[in-house]
Amino acid sequence: MPSSDSDHIIELSVIVPTFNEHPNVVPMIESLEAALGDHKWEVIFVDDDSPDGTATEIREFAKRDSRVRCIHRIGRRGLSSAAIEGILASSAPFCAVMDGDLQHDEKLLAEMLETIKSENLDIVSGSRYVEGGSLGNWDQSRATISRLATKLSRTVLHADLTDPMSGFFMIRRSTFEKRMRNLSGIGFKILLDIFASAKEPLRYRELPYKFRTRQAGESKLDSQAAWEYFMLLLDKLIGHIVPVRFVTFTLVGGFGVIVHMLIVWMMLNRMEMDFTVAQATATLVAMTSNYAMNNVLTYRDMRLTGWRWFKGWLSFTLACSVGALGNIGIAAYIFAQDTTWVLASLSGIIVGAVWNYAVTSVYTWNKPKAA
Repeated sequence: MPSSDSDHIIELSVIVPTFNEHPNVVPMIESLEAALGDHKWEVIFVDDDSPDGTATEIREFAKRDSRVRCIHRIGRRGLSSAAIEGILASSAPFCAVMDGDLQHDEKLLAEMLETIKSENLDIVSGSRYVEGGSLGNWDQSRATISRLATKLSRTVLHADLTDPMSGFFMIRRSTFEKRMRNLSGIGFKILLDIFASAKEPLRYRELPYKFRTRQAGESKLDSQAAWEYFMLLLDKLIGHIVPVRFVTFTLVGGFGVIVHMLIVWMMLNRMEMDFTVAQATATLVAMTSNYAMNNVLTYRDMRLTGWRWFKGWLSFTLACSVGALGNIGIAAYIFAQDTTWVLASLSGIIVGAVWNYAVTSVYTWNKPKAA
């Protein structure tokens, strides 16, 4: 018989996505224990296969403390999707999401829990911009970027949040379950994703907190994070019409067209080679360029590395072979009809474009690849 002892019922699950946060694991758990005291809580770390042994460190601690759990993800990456999986793995009525770098103030969790229950709210989030909050020691450029991102978020938000970019919040499980199927899971701004996915207004409140300085590990903010933020906004704006991956795939394909045209022009006009050879060479080079860029941008959450990168390239080229043959054949035929090489090349590219996206999404990046 399942235990009905209320002492074992978890009231709050703290979800902590991690990647290379080994030195922060123990301090994080100890800080949660001090902050939450007698509350019935657990912490669920969702680790994206950190090479520094973060998951191993978590499991070692979990042997001594049943409140500590680890979800070890292989072949996929992303803070938002990690937060979603962590919440889904919990059965607690309330879930908090916070970073694993100790920059969020865990002492605010108890107040968040009391506030969300006493005021019957859907979400309580930490804000760096309400009175009493602070960005800490951020430099001017980073603060400016944060404020710009906040302004851009107004295009998809359905609430007057002061800090929609916050990664520190608590949500009622019933609220999450009503909206979880509409979430994008893209990038690292899960709070923005939740508010932008809500079809009706959410009951929320923001509490001030001071953003702390990272003590160990490295920041994950980079150009990829900016790209993912752009993709999240784009998904919320047009994702109900066309998949955002297709939009990215098309943008990459546009760059591939430039690469393709430059190679054909060079081989025809500088190297004086046969058009069919030039078209075939340009197709292979552009295909490789498109694969590499799609692996980094379009399918970043399933990005292939090491030997798997080469296997993926082989899968990509094989999957696109039919489209490539159609590309070369049609382009060569049109060029033979005394058509300009530009029109001939574009005709071949268009024939292969839709086929390439459809087939590679199934055969190259469809499933997470085991390490």
